[in-house]
Amino acid sequence: MKVTLGTTTWTEHPVLIDGASRPVTLAEYAAYFPVVEVDTFFYAIPNTATVAQWLTNVPASFQFLIKANRVMTRHQGPNDDLPLEEAFARYRDAVAPLVATGQLKAVLFQFPPYFTAIPENIDYLQTVRHLMGGLPVAVEFRHASWLAPGVAKSTADFCADLGLTLVAADEPHQLTTSVPFYLATTTPSLAILRLHGRNKAGWNHPGPNWRRERTNYRYSVDELKQFQVAIEQLTPAPAEVCVIFNNNSNRDAAPNALQLQKLMGIHFSGLNPQPPKQLSLF
Repeated sequence: MKVTLGTTTWTEHPVLIDGASRPVTLAEYAAYFPVVEVDTFFYAIPNTATVAQWLTNVPASFQFLIKANRVMTRHQGPNDDLPLEEAFARYRDAVAPLVATGQLKAVLFQFPPYFTAIPENIDYLQTVRHLMGGLPVAVEFRHASWLAPGVAKSTADFCADLGLTLVAADEPHQLTTSVPFYLATTTPSLAILRLHGRNKAGWNHPGPNWRRERTNYRYSVDELKQFQVAIEQLTPAPAEVCVIFNNNSNRDAAPNALQLQKLMGIHFSGLNPQPPKQLSLF
């Protein structure tokens, strides 16, 4: 079983560039990690040329986990009047360069908290599978009704039937607004963990800085070891487990990813060359 590690976005990880106060380039990021999650698709579907340009900065083995557009995940908001089938068609066109080179890890459907486990939404997952064709799809639920005791296995089995990778999300535990961590193999090729941090105080923090506060958290070594055990004991083992760190409000994602890499003794091959200077990353 291969384990890959990455973060959400490539720009906000100064530890990778010796603490410099500038955005990290994609080429620099790809010297350390073999995968990145990109959330720009959620807000607007970029043109194909933009996606193709990304590929000029990364090695051939590098892959992208791309968020689905908000229309496709049924988020409520302004400017969401694009017809559903047209949104899916535009999206498939935009990711075509990644598909052509085998560099699309998966399309991530992170559903809103009000996307609950009701028949209408269960049916919608079938629509997603149909409209995405043969593209790899991962789903992350943000309402506990999908992963409640006695329900989680049925959810996993349903995802397996549809060929959807069920994302295991780590969030603050035992809050009414968080979901339990549930790691299961629903597709033989891939399992995904997305680690948001366990900042209980910030998770429900009201105000303009809520999105930043909620992921302000650095995992301890003991917590990282818990993920290591969960990954190593996952049965049946998929071909790959991909771990994405989303706890980056205080620039903790990359340091935590590098710590987990060291704990698990993981070596990534085929990355971009690192700068000749040996950096002290911790």
